[in-house]
Amino acid sequence: MDAPVKEAFHFLSDHHVLSLAVCSDGQPHCCSLMYSHVGFTIFWVSDPVARHSQAIDAAASARVSATIAPDYSDFRQIRGLQISGTASRVADLADSLWALALLGRRYSFLAGLADRPTELASALARAKVYRLVPDTLTLIDNTRTFADKTTYHAAQLATFVA
Repeated sequence: MDAPVKEAFHFLSDHHVLSLAVCSDGQPHCCSLMYSHVGFTIFWVSDPVARHSQAIDAAASARVSATIAPDYSDFRQIRGLQISGTASRVADLADSLWALALLGRRYSFLAGLADRPTELASALARAKVYRLVPDTLTLIDNTRTFADKTTYHAAQLATFVA
């Protein structure tokens, strides 16, 4: 297996915040989300009335972009992922429960949340599961050379085995 695609997979696994960009009513919109993933398919939960959720729900298969990158003060250390693909709500209940279990394993604070009458538990109860299936993923790594980029396409990402 190609070493950089493994590196991209580990980068996706090692970080926890995805910045999702959608187009809503002709206007760009971006939000930060916690996520989980299987291979390069990314899952998150969102309130269906959130602007990004409405933009995704309005299309059968919404085109979106996303980035995953920690904060750096030195441009020579910048590393991150740029992702383009399609996003949709997970409609199947079994698939939604499976994705929620993935998120629960990744974010320990979610365990037992539904049992507590908190604002967060309430929000989680309203939330729906969404997925992003990338068709292009670019690994940026300035630690190699400035603007070092390796781009992968859907066929390469689909055959990846962790």
